[in-house]
Amino acid sequence: MSMQEKLDQLNKLRQIVEAGGGQKRIDKQHESGKKTARERINELFDPGSFREIDVFAASEDDWIFNNKTPGEGVTCGYGTIAGRKVYIFAQDFTVVGGSLGRVHAAKICKTLDMAMKVGAPVIGICDSGGARIQEGVDALNGYGEIFYRNTIASGVIPQISVIMGPCAGGAVYSPALTDFIFMVSGTSQMFITGPLVIKATTGEDVSMEALGGAATHNQISGVAHFMANNEEECIAQIKALLSYLPSNNLEEPPTYAPVEPSVDKEILVDIVPTDPNKGYEVRDIINAVVDGGSFFEVHQYYATNGVVGFARINGQPVGIIANQPRILAGCLDINVSDKIARHIRFCDCFNLPIITFMDVPGFLPGVQQEYGGIIRHGAKMLYAYSEATVPKITIILRKAYGGAYLAMCANALRADMTFAWPTAEIAVMGPEGAVNVINRKELSEAENPIELRKKLVEDYRNRFANPYLASARGFIQDVIDPRDTREKIINALWNMSTKRETRPRKKHGNIPM
Repeated sequence: MSMQEKLDQLNKLRQIVEAGGGQKRIDKQHESGKKTARERINELFDPGSFREIDVFAASEDDWIFNNKTPGEGVTCGYGTIAGRKVYIFAQDFTVVGGSLGRVHAAKICKTLDMAMKVGAPVIGICDSGGARIQEGVDALNGYGEIFYRNTIASGVIPQISVIMGPCAGGAVYSPALTDFIFMVSGTSQMFITGPLVIKATTGEDVSMEALGGAATHNQISGVAHFMANNEEECIAQIKALLSYLPSNNLEEPPTYAPVEPSVDKEILVDIVPTDPNKGYEVRDIINAVVDGGSFFEVHQYYATNGVVGFARINGQPVGIIANQPRILAGCLDINVSDKIARHIRFCDCFNLPIITFMDVPGFLPGVQQEYGGIIRHGAKMLYAYSEATVPKITIILRKAYGGAYLAMCANALRADMTFAWPTAEIAVMGPEGAVNVINRKELSEAENPIELRKKLVEDYRNRFANPYLASARGFIQDVIDPRDTREKIINALWNMSTKRETRPRKKHGNIPM
C-alpha cells in the first residue's frame, strides 16, 4: 500500500470517527434540542484550538472492518478557552447512547490524568444512557476509576460537569465529585433511580423532569449550581465561570482591568432600613462594591437566604458570601450552611480571597432544623472558615448575633480584616430577646410591661447593639462609612496579598459531614 493509499485510509477512518453515530442519529439528537459532542466542543473552545486524543480508541481489535462504536461514544482532548488551556471529555449520545464501557472510561481517565499532569481545568459533558450493560463489571470498574481520579484531582484543578442529556445511576457520582454542575432546562436529567424503578418500588409516580431536571437540582436538592435555558446559554456560563478561576491550585486567578461598580455607592448610605425587622436586597450592596457587571452568582436558586458567587474587585477575582435579609431574615439554616461551607472551601482551594457581607440574626429555629442536624451542618461553616488560609475580609452590615456572628467569619475564626458599618449590631442576641432574658423579673412585675419593654429594648440597643464595643476589644479593625467599603476592601486585598499562614502538619482534618 502506497503512502497516498495509507493517507486516504487515515482520512476515511477519521471521517468515520467524526461522523459519530451517523446522520440519522445526529438528526435525532438535534430534534431533541441537543447538540452533538463535537458541536458542543467547537462552541466551547477557541476556533481551531481543539486537539483530540485517543481518536481511534476501540474495544474491538477488528473495529476497522466492524465499526459499531466510533470513538467509543466519547470525544476527548484539549484546547484553549479565551486563550487558556482546558481539557474536555464529551459523551456522544449518537454512538451507542453515549454508554460507558471499558475503553470509553479509559479515555476519560486519560483526559483527567493529563489535565492533572499539566495543571489545566477539565470539563466533562455528560450525555449518556449509563453503563454499557453488555460489558458488565468492566463498565462498573470504569466508573470507579473515574470517581477515584475526580477525588484525587479535587482541589488541584477545577473540575466542571455539564449535564446535557441523561445522567443516571452510578454515572451521577462523577459530577457530584466535581466542583460545579451545569444543567440545561428541559434536556438535562440526573437521578440515581429513574421514574420506572421508583414507581415499581415505592409506588410514587413522577416524571423524569420533576425527578431530576434542572429546576429540581438547582432549587430543591442543591445538587446543581447553574441552570441555563439552552445549550448556548450554558456554554456562555461555563466560559464566564472559567474567567474567575486559576488553572490549578499553584496559580493565582487571572486579573483584569478594573471597572467601576455598576451601582452608585451613594445608595449604601440608606440601604439598611432603620427598622430591624425589614429586609433589603444584599445584591445591591455587592454590586455597589465589586467591579461593574462582574458579580457571577453560584447556586442562585438554592438556599436563597444566602448569596454566594464570584466577582472582581479592582480587577482581582474574589469569592463573595453574603446573608440575604430578604429571605428568612438572612438566618442560617441547614441548606445555606452547606452552600456557604462548600463555597468557602472551593475559594480556599484555588486562591480566591473571600469577602463576607454579614447581616445575620442567628441560626433558624425550629424542630425540623434541629432534627435535620443544624448543629452538624452549621459546624461545616465554622470549620470551613477556620480552615481557609486565603485572605478573609468581613463587612458587618447590620445584625451579627450569637453563634451565627461567628459562623459568618468573625475575628475569632481568623478573618484578616473585619470592618463594620455604623448600622452594625454585634451581640449575643437581638435586643428584644436579650431584654426578655435579662429583665424577665422586672417585666413580670411592671405596671406597664409593654412600655417598659420598649424602653429597655431601646436602652439595650443604644448600649450594646452597636459596633463600638467590639471595636474597643479589637474584634473589628474599623467602623467605616458604607461608601468607603470598596476602597477599604481594595486596600485590604493589597495588604493581604502576601499573606502566609502555617498550620499543624496532619494528614487531613475531619470536617463534620
